Amino acid sequence: MAPADNAREEALKRLDERAEALGARTQRPVTSHAGEQAISKAYRIIAELLGGVLVGLAAGFIVDRVFNTTPWGLIGGVLIGFALSIWMARRTANRLMAMARQEQGSEPLPSVPFDGDDEES
Repeated sequence: MAPADNAREEALKRLDERAEALGARTQRPVTSHAGEQAISKAYRIIAELLGGVLVGLAAGFIVDRVFNTTPWGLIGGVLIGFALSIWMARRTANRLMAMARQEQGSEPLPSVPFDGDDEES
C-alpha cells in the first residue's frame, strides 16, 4: 500500500504545481491606477468650476426674466456662481489632499518642481 500512497501523493503534488503554473500564467498583473484616479479627480474639480458658473448663469437668466432686471440678474448670477464654484473646488481639493496625506502616513507629500526649477540657466 505504501507505493500506491506515494504515487497518489506524487500525482497530487504535480497537479498542484501545474495549477500554480497555470494560475501564474493567467493572472493579470497588478497595476496602479493612481494616474487614472488623479485624472478623474481633476475632471471633478473642473466640472465643479464650470457647473457653478453655468448654474449661476441659468439662475441669473431666470431672475432677469421674472423680475425684468436685465442684465443685472445675469451679472449677479454669474458672479455668485463663480464664487460658489471656487468655494466648492477648494473644498474638494482640501478633501483630496487630506485623503492623500492619510494614505501617505506621517511623511510629507513630495513637492513637484516648477518647470523653471528643472533647468539652470
